Amino acid sequence: MATNYSLDDLRYFCTIVKLGSFKKASLSLDMSLSTLSRRIRLLEQALQLTLLNRDAHRVTLTHTGELYYERYHKLFDELECIEQALNDEKDQPKGKIRISAPIYMGKHFLSAIFCDFLLQYPDIQLDLRFSNNLIDIEKEGIDIAFRVRNPAIDNWVIRELKLTHNILCTHLNHDYQSIVHPEQLEKQPKVTCVGLVPWQLKNQQTSEEYSFNPNTHVRLEVDEIQMMKQAVESGVGISYIPDYIALPLIEAGKLKRILPDWKSNGQPFSILYRDRKQIPYRVRLLIEHTLLHFTER
Repeated sequence: MATNYSLDDLRYFCTIVKLGSFKKASLSLDMSLSTLSRRIRLLEQALQLTLLNRDAHRVTLTHTGELYYERYHKLFDELECIEQALNDEKDQPKGKIRISAPIYMGKHFLSAIFCDFLLQYPDIQLDLRFSNNLIDIEKEGIDIAFRVRNPAIDNWVIRELKLTHNILCTHLNHDYQSIVHPEQLEKQPKVTCVGLVPWQLKNQQTSEEYSFNPNTHVRLEVDEIQMMKQAVESGVGISYIPDYIALPLIEAGKLKRILPDWKSNGQPFSILYRDRKQIPYRVRLLIEHTLLHFTER
C-alpha cells in the first residue's frame, strides 16, 4: 500500500523525540518552529494518529508514538551513519582503492609507489589486481587501472606515465654477430611471451620497420615476462624483452643485446581513471602521488 506521508516528516518526528523539544529540534534541523509544528501536524493527519502529547512545558510520546519512534529512529540513525561514512570517504584519506595493473610492469614500476603511499596514508587500503588479462574494469569496479598502450574507454581519463621499448637480447655466450637483420632470426632458437608477438622492430638509423613473427624454432612460449627473462638468462634462446627489464641486466653483464640498431616503437604505460568531478579523495590522492613519482624520474 502506498504511503501518503513524508519520510522527512518521520525524521523530524524522531529528532523531536530524541532531543526532547520542538525548539531544540528546530535548531538542529535549521527549520523554523512554526514550520516544524506544521510538518508534524501534517504527519499525524496523514497517519490519522496522534504521536505526541504537547503541553506548555514538555513533549511526550503517545503509546502509538512510542511504537513509531522505536521502529523508525533506528532507521534514521543508520542512515545518518551511512551518510557520515560516505562523506568521510569523499573528504578524508580513508577507504579502499581497487587497482588493476599488468603483472610485471605493476611489480617493476608500481610496487614501491604503492608501499610509499600506504605509509603516508594509514587509513587507506589498496586492493591490487595484478593480471596480464584485459579485464573489464567497469564490471570489476576498478578505481584506477594501469595499462600498456592506450585503450579507448568511454568516460575514462588516460594519462601517459612512461614510454617503453622492446629490444632483442640473448645469453652472453651466444655468438650472433653474423646477424645483421631481423629476418635472419628465423632459424635461431627463440623464447616468446604471449602478448609480445609479433616482434615489431624499427631501425633507429634507417627508419626501416620490420614485423617478425617468431613461429619457428620456438623453444619456450610463456605468458609471464619473469619466466621469459629467466629463460634468456639461462641460454634457452633469443627474446624480445622490454627495455626496463633488459637494460639493467645488460649493464650488469647478465645479457647482451643483438641488433642494437633495432627496437620497437615506444609503447605508452598509462594510468586510467574515471572522468568525473566527484572522484573520491583517496583515489585522487593516489593519482596525484603516482603522477608526481613519474614526473620526478
